[in-house]
Amino acid sequence: MEANFAQRMQISTTWIDTGNLARKPTGFLRFSGRLKEQKRLQVFVSAQFRPVRDENRHRLASFEVSRSYNNSRVSTLESESLQDLLDDEALILKNKSQEIEPYLNGRCIYLVGMMGSGKTTVGKILSQAIHYSFCDSDTLVEKDVGVTSVAEIFQIYGEDFFRDKETEALEKLSLEHRYVVSTGGGAVIQDENWTYMRKGISVWLDVPLEELAQRIAAVGTKTRPLLDREPGDAYTKAFRRLSALFEQRYKAYENANARVSLENIAAKLGYKDVSNITPPMIAIEAIEQIGNIL
Repeated sequence: MEANFAQRMQISTTWIDTGNLARKPTGFLRFSGRLKEQKRLQVFVSAQFRPVRDENRHRLASFEVSRSYNNSRVSTLESESLQDLLDDEALILKNKSQEIEPYLNGRCIYLVGMMGSGKTTVGKILSQAIHYSFCDSDTLVEKDVGVTSVAEIFQIYGEDFFRDKETEALEKLSLEHRYVVSTGGGAVIQDENWTYMRKGISVWLDVPLEELAQRIAAVGTKTRPLLDREPGDAYTKAFRRLSALFEQRYKAYENANARVSLENIAAKLGYKDVSNITPPMIAIEAIEQIGNIL
């Protein structure tokens, strides 16, 4: 009975203000799941608090949670380190990825979005969480052409040449399985590319233009061939050009199967802006949105 109960229960995760946690080593939490009736489970919680607070004065903690039912141990959820992820975020990632992984059927996941939206960083976290390989389509093009950067391809061969090579890379990737693919910001404008990406699951990382411009200005525009020609300081030219590119592309981004909005994540967490949202948080939201369409 205990095994069947454990299999039927789906854990729903939430963000907990640790300042409200009791100091006793045991407590009661209500888990929602696909049960005929709601059960109240006794759980044992141990937390190690990091000595930092975010702007909303939330203390963050990692948890090891043991669940018991009718005084019998059901299972233990142990946080695992996924590279440098925080323990609590890793635990949520692990649980949510286990929920969707059986339903992916090996389909590739294509991350689309504007330059600077974090497709590569989030893609690596996501691929590790769901036990996929990771691939950056820009890197495939660079290796195929024999250069070290997309900026060099633009300079030597031009944008049209790059777009053709990008399509070739996506065609090859469409024949593969179990890959998280970070695509170039402009990959969505070619209809042929969607033919290949529709063989998998596409996810749009939607980041406000102001945040994108700040990220790019912080590292410079020299590696961004579509931005480096603009006059003005780094932020101004990044924001101006990004605004124009987004106007051209946003309808194409809307073709994605799922959308991960950083503004929506910030609203859920009660953040004033999106600058404090971490890549693991974005990966968690991506998994949730993918789960909604499976």
